Formats: sequence, C-alpha cells, structure tokens
Amino acid sequence: MGLQTVGQFTLNQQGGYVARTEFKYIDMNNGNSGMSSQTGNQLVDQSYTTDPGTLGVPDGSIVTFYLWVMAGNDETATQSFIYQSGNPATAVYMCNGTTLIGGKLHFQGVTN
Repeated sequence: MGLQTVGQFTLNQQGGYVARTEFKYIDMNNGNSGMSSQTGNQLVDQSYTTDPGTLGVPDGSIVTFYLWVMAGNDETATQSFIYQSGNPATAVYMCNGTTLIGGKLHFQGVTN
C-alpha cells in the first residue's frame, strides 16, 4: 500500500506543555530532505490545523509530523504522507502528557 495523500494536519493539544507543529520532509522533485518552519505556540485544550506549505514544505513532498515541545522532549510521528496542496484530507494527531512523561504524540487517523 502506498502513502496516503493529505493537504493538512490537525493537532489536538491536550498536553501540559507548550507545543509547536513542524514537519520533516523529503522533496520528491530533488531528493533533498529538511525541516519546515514552526507554527506559533500551541496551548492545551485547543486544536490547530496546519497546511505544511505555509511552513515551507514543497508540494508533492513526503512529510512526517514533528511535535516540538517547549522544555521537553520533541516527538516524531511514525506515519508519513504525501503532501498535496489543497487536498481536503487531514491527518489528525493528539498530544497529551507532560514534559516529564513520554509517549505524547498519538495518530488519530485521516479525515476528509
């Protein structure tokens, strides 16, 4: 089975810390890999939806969700997707816990 195509990512922030959304990516046009810019601070009990293109991810790239945690351990998702600008599919993640407890990032599925 190939990678799913998505146009955005949602983070349901339930953690006791300040987080930011970021993406690891591989640009399929030239094979270069990189990290996107970060969103602003994402606070507990709120949901944030981000189009990776707004953070510098090239259209058609393979993307992996990256959770930046202030004063804690960052986490990388175990799923990767193909980013397509304007695609209505959204990969949904939830984060919880505290800066002292690991296992904060949880994949919830893909919605349209």
